Amino acid sequence: MSDPQARKPTLTTRQGHPVHNNQQQRTVGSRGPATLENYHFLEKISHFDRERIPERVVHARGFVAHGEFEAYGTIGDEPASTYTRAKLFQSRGKKTPVSVRFSTVIGGRDSSEATRDPRGFAVKFRTDDGNWDLVGNNLPVFFIRDAIKFPDVIHALKPDPVTFRQEPNRIFDFMSHTPESMHMLTWLFSPRGIPANYRRQDGFGVNTYRMVNAAGEGVLVKYHWKSQQGIESLTEEQAAAIQATELGHASKDLYEAIERGDCPSWQLNVQIMSDDEHPELDFDPLDDTKTWPEDVFPLRPVGMMTLNRNVGNVHNENEQIAFGTGVLVDGLEFSDDKMLVGRTFSYSDTQRYRVGPNYLQLPVNAPRPDVQVNTNQDGGQMSYRVDNRGGNPHVNFEPSSVAGLAEADESYREYRPHVSGQLVRAPIERQNNYAQAGERFRTMPDWERDDLVKNMVKLLGQCDKHIQEKMVWHFSQCDEAYGRRVAEGLGLAVSA
Repeated sequence: MSDPQARKPTLTTRQGHPVHNNQQQRTVGSRGPATLENYHFLEKISHFDRERIPERVVHARGFVAHGEFEAYGTIGDEPASTYTRAKLFQSRGKKTPVSVRFSTVIGGRDSSEATRDPRGFAVKFRTDDGNWDLVGNNLPVFFIRDAIKFPDVIHALKPDPVTFRQEPNRIFDFMSHTPESMHMLTWLFSPRGIPANYRRQDGFGVNTYRMVNAAGEGVLVKYHWKSQQGIESLTEEQAAAIQATELGHASKDLYEAIERGDCPSWQLNVQIMSDDEHPELDFDPLDDTKTWPEDVFPLRPVGMMTLNRNVGNVHNENEQIAFGTGVLVDGLEFSDDKMLVGRTFSYSDTQRYRVGPNYLQLPVNAPRPDVQVNTNQDGGQMSYRVDNRGGNPHVNFEPSSVAGLAEADESYREYRPHVSGQLVRAPIERQNNYAQAGERFRTMPDWERDDLVKNMVKLLGQCDKHIQEKMVWHFSQCDEAYGRRVAEGLGLAVSA
């Protein structure tokens, strides 16, 4: 009988040196002490000490799957080229590889996936022109509309720095001073705040972007992912039953579905609006605490995304995958959305801190192999290759009359919106903080509305009375019945 050990590859160090003894350190005698020149041990233990990169401040718990996006070649009933010159949308049947990371927001890396929390819905398209990241959530709005408040809202939602638990009093203290959060809270504390799993949830870009066509004409756009598996949510009781025995039920569900060939899919739709201030609306279209009414700005199908391959290694493809709202391709641009501009700096900055300045050299973050990367960037931690510089390694600057890289052809039409005004620190004029929250409350099915009220009463019941009263006042501005029902649950009188 052949020896199974003889068929195994030889264990080596990262230097490629064969390891002859992986059981004992080199010591002075069998009892020790150990010597400092145990290179294999030092390499092995020092790598072990660094096996975990810093946890994401938000979206720490997540799961990645890979697949493809297939374009319809149209946006609604019109050719895609009417609105954008982005290559991935232009022809029917064109397929683009994608990687998607679903996640919770507030909990740590090993927290429960059955908690009440927004779900991240981040998609990396590996297009002909390089990567495009569409980084959104499973809910269509956000808590705040100005990025300067992002650290505050996350601090309020994160564990108390003293007790290290999520404290309702902290959460609602902040929200009671942030009236634009009422719309998001109404979504989050309904059953939509706990999706049954990652496959049975929609996704939203949340922020407003622009599409630009070959003529340099631009429109405002919002992105929507529609689950082809349908929407399914959990009540607090259902979520608690899952959490009692399983912290990663949503990751498990997605992994197993793909493994058995039940590949989930989502249709990408867009809403389109002309790029101006739209004074006829009672809200600002750049406000990420608002949705655009679908009867006025209908959903237009663009293509279908299918996830059909699981990760091969969680660390390499989940922990190290990096998304950013600034990762756009030609034909897709930012809008003037104040929250979006702040996210665009923050997301890529956090990746440079977590994964390192060369995080884009990692295979999970790099563009497709057929998309050449030509830069003059160099050095930094964990740099393991030099980007193409035009064939002359001595020239790492531009312009040069000797060699190096040249600027891209500028023959395309650049979109140039006109911007004017004083430099101010001011809120947007059309805030209308309560109308859409009230509309959402009124259009919920009865059982979702009952669940929303019950959840609000449960958590607000742990808050100081003045915070309860302030939140009830906000809910009453959204809808009289909303405020009254929460107040009754708390034993409070409703003030006009």
